[in-house]
Order: sequence, then C-alpha cells, then structure tokens
Amino acid sequence: MSGGIVWLASYPKSGSTWMRVLLQNLEADGAERPADINRLSFGMVASSRAWLDEMLGLATADLTEDEIEALRPDAYDWAWPAGDPPFYLKIHDAYRVLGSGVPLIGRRAPRRALYMVRNPLDLVLSYANHLGRSIDDTIAVMADPDHCLAASDVALRRQVRQRLGTWSKHITSWLDAPDLALHLVRYEQVLGEPVETFGEAVRFLGWTSDHAALQRAVDLSGFARLQQQEATTGFDERPPGMAVFFRSGRSGEWREQLSPVQVEQVILAHGAVMQRLGYLDADGRPV
Repeated sequence: MSGGIVWLASYPKSGSTWMRVLLQNLEADGAERPADINRLSFGMVASSRAWLDEMLGLATADLTEDEIEALRPDAYDWAWPAGDPPFYLKIHDAYRVLGSGVPLIGRRAPRRALYMVRNPLDLVLSYANHLGRSIDDTIAVMADPDHCLAASDVALRRQVRQRLGTWSKHITSWLDAPDLALHLVRYEQVLGEPVETFGEAVRFLGWTSDHAALQRAVDLSGFARLQQQEATTGFDERPPGMAVFFRSGRSGEWREQLSPVQVEQVILAHGAVMQRLGYLDADGRPV
C-alpha cells in the first residue's frame, strides 16, 4: 500500500486503542510478550499538542484554539510524505471541512480510515467513566452538537481541542465523507469474531497475515491482558482523575445498567444511525 496517513478514527471509547494494540501485536509477529500499552507506535494521537508543536515548528500554547485548528491540516500534510510507508494516526475529531475549504485531516491522497463504532447504549457507560460524569449527563453530552474534547480557556491541556458533535453526527461525518476510503469496524464484532473481524481490517490496510498470526495478535491483545498491564504499570493516555481506562470491554452491559428511560433517551437521540448500523431492528428495538 502506498504511503500517507491512515486514520484510526472513532468517537471516544469505541475501541480505537484496542485496535492500536492489535496492530502492534500483529506487527511484532513472533514476540512472546504482549505489546507495551505505553509504547504503542501505531496510532499516535493526532491532537497531541507536543506532536503538533514539533510538526508546525511553533508553540501552539501561543495560539487560539481556532488558529490551531486552521493549522492542523498543514501538520498532517507535512507529517509523512506520500512515498513513505503508511503512518497511523488516532483521531477523535468528527470529519470536518474547515472554513478555508480544506478538510481537517489534510489534502493529501490517498485518504484512508479505519472507523471503530460501538453501540451507544454500551458506549455511554464507558464514556461516563471516561468523563467522570453521570450516565444522564453523558447521554446529554452525546447528543450535544457542540461537544468538544480538551477545550479549555483556563488550562493548557496535553491535547488540543477536538470537535466531536453528537455521536450520530460523528459517525455519519466519517461514513459519508467524500473521497475517503473507509472500513467500518464494529466493536461488538471484534469481541464476537475477533480473528475474522481483525483480518478484514488488516486486509483493508494492505497487510498480508495468515490465520495463525492474526490469532496470536488477538490472544496477546485480550482485554484481561490490557487490564493487567494498566494495573501493573498504569496507562500514560489515561485522563487525569480516571480510575481505569480499560474498564470492562463487554457488550450488552447496558441491559444491566441503563434504565428504560435512559435507553429511550439514547434511541430518541440516535435511532436513525443506530438503525443504519444494525443496533436497532426494523421496529426500532435494540437487538
């Protein structure tokens, strides 16, 4: 596959970090120990302030959030020449075209993305833990068209502002983006059929891997292993104040923890996209 950037895109807590670990363990074919979660070379965070400072050759701390956003496409275009091997960046921003007419992710082709998606009924539980907020508050956040990560007027954060918008709009912004080759990866399928689902993803990336290598990467990337590593060494990307990053990793947990009213609120806000992705049946009921 030709060079340029491959985007590992998702709404937060949808499995992009897990995908990075899977790719890391697959690349290290033959290694006996799992990849170190604090030394992941796949999917550097595209909103990292330190990385953007390095690429742009200036201190983003001296700029407004809008000024930084306007420069981000240039950073990505300069990051990795198209003739070099692919470079992987993790991104939580919604796909956007800026006021200049340039996409946030840059102008350079080829433009490719793995997009991780997760049932919002489960995601709201993990995102509430991530934000340190109640489930009701998080349901409202996921329906907020102005929702951003790392936006602050009073503190300098390690990441620059990321515009997410609503969960539904985030997904459709990437799925319907023009001139973007995209492969959709469902979190639930990675849980239920990990080797097959991961194999489809790496084939999209142009990798050639046999079943044994894929199985080994899956085994080394198990959620229990990630939790054990975090408990032993911590996880550098865990936001301040969060107890654990790798919280549960389950599918269907919402059936035990969400009230009927909360389920109804999520479906009311996101039913059309949930149905498009197969999380609701034809009658609008969760599957």
